[in-house]
Amino acid sequence: MPSAWQKREFVHQLRAGGLVAYPTEAVYGLGCDPLNRDAVLALQALKKRSQNKGLILIAADYSQLSAYVKKLPDNLLKKIQQPSEQAITWLLPAQDSVPRWLTGGRSTIAVRIVKHALAKELCELAQMPLVSTSANISGHQALSVAHHTRLKFAGQGVYTINGQVGKASQPSQIIDALSGKRLR
Repeated sequence: MPSAWQKREFVHQLRAGGLVAYPTEAVYGLGCDPLNRDAVLALQALKKRSQNKGLILIAADYSQLSAYVKKLPDNLLKKIQQPSEQAITWLLPAQDSVPRWLTGGRSTIAVRIVKHALAKELCELAQMPLVSTSANISGHQALSVAHHTRLKFAGQGVYTINGQVGKASQPSQIIDALSGKRLR
């Protein structure tokens, strides 16, 4: 478990526009403040990831996502917030104000109410959702251990918090909430 100091440092790095690494349900994630354009572009450059690919936001609860998602019908909102065994990332209609660097130019945004206790706590401490993409260079194996993540990315200024990834063997499912179609 990370110390209180490590958690404070994580939030400090995030708010200062830095890149961070943290455990999620299946792998370590790389993230940043979703509204900091320079941080998001730096993250995409680090991963060698196309800016045309949308990014996932993780949040402690739906209230952290409401500024990014258009108003949803009650039945859909209930479905998204319903507990499930596996982590689910939902593709939802994005607010018109959501920056292109998060959506990849699409009218939707990918969001997940995170199940991993530490990732959830970090979202709560930061009082914001986090960009969440696997800790790897695009096309390479995602990392699942803090030490390996730190070795790979510390030289690029990524702050890695200690913690264990969850027990999930696969990344989250991605489901288009309006059509019900599973995309991953």
